[in-house]
Amino acid sequence: MTRAPWTARVLTLFPEMFPGPLAHSLAGQALQRGDWRLETVDIRAFAGDKHRSVDDTPFGGGPGMVMRPDVVDAALAAAAGTEPRLPLIHLTPRGRPLDQERVRALAAGPGLSVLCGRYEGIDERVLEVWQPLELSLGDFVLSGGEPAALVLIDACVRLLPGVLGEPASLAVESFERGLLEHPQYTRPRVWCGRAVPEVLASGHHGRVEAWRLAEAERITRERRPDLWVRYAREGTAVDDG
Repeated sequence: MTRAPWTARVLTLFPEMFPGPLAHSLAGQALQRGDWRLETVDIRAFAGDKHRSVDDTPFGGGPGMVMRPDVVDAALAAAAGTEPRLPLIHLTPRGRPLDQERVRALAAGPGLSVLCGRYEGIDERVLEVWQPLELSLGDFVLSGGEPAALVLIDACVRLLPGVLGEPASLAVESFERGLLEHPQYTRPRVWCGRAVPEVLASGHHGRVEAWRLAEAERITRERRPDLWVRYAREGTAVDDG
């Protein structure tokens, strides 16, 4: 039986924001080939009044508006009845940090369904009912979940079979070994008085790999001490002594 294409389903107030950048480069080519599929669900289409209201003022007072639970619930129910059945994700600053391990797991599955919030957020009750996996891109706030959804989908799509021209390049990327990626160089060999490190032009594969590992460790140690502690704890770090 042929496996259905990996599917990204996005529940949003702004379906016109998709595919956006996902229509270009490798993700766009893969979308055209049918390697993955993109669906959008317009949350506003499930509003019950003539004004298509999707938000209201927060109980307890305060600035801004909150997305209504009845409208969001109706959109989620409609999406849940659509094949394929997909894990539900809510992108929010209060979610667990998104990392490459999570991306790999999502890319290995049938796809994902992303709930994009707006305004001050979504009424908590509908989140309690549907219990989405809440993920965060980092300690910052966006105007809505759509830009975050584009990032998440792109991170997953590039891992799908056949999307990257050189799959082996995935093995040396940041986070694949618990490290940030080593520096990259190309022609010209000397640019603005700066030469490519001699070892990279030596043709000695063992020395090249040793240099790349040492540089990846150096950069990780300097820029991401949190990753470095985990990497060193697992006993894979090179002893500087």
